[in-house]
Amino acid sequence: MPLQIQIQKGITGQETTVTINLAGSLDTATAPELERQLGPVLAGPVKDVIFDLSGLKFISSAGLRVFSSTRKILKERGGQASFIHLQPQIQEVFEIMKSLPGVALFKDVAELDSYLAARQRTHIQS
Repeated sequence: MPLQIQIQKGITGQETTVTINLAGSLDTATAPELERQLGPVLAGPVKDVIFDLSGLKFISSAGLRVFSSTRKILKERGGQASFIHLQPQIQEVFEIMKSLPGVALFKDVAELDSYLAARQRTHIQS
């Protein structure tokens, strides 16, 4: 099954945030294409990447490696990778693998927005 990748810059109103919608299968055959498309995104000022996995049907360890390397890059910048709309089978992989400690998982965009707002308030109050 192919992987469809849609990159939306700044949908949360911040230029440093990018949402990446994935649909299909993220595996050994498709992970290199995701890495290729992430390259220019991560070369910019992006601090936070939101992976919307509502259309993702399958993920292998190759896909988890892409998420892990993205997380590492963003963490070095003080940002993070977040994941929303996980299908049950994808959620199970994340739970079984526990390969991405410290990664935030959110039920939907509203829950993510609430988290981000609270996170930003702590910086304003300092």
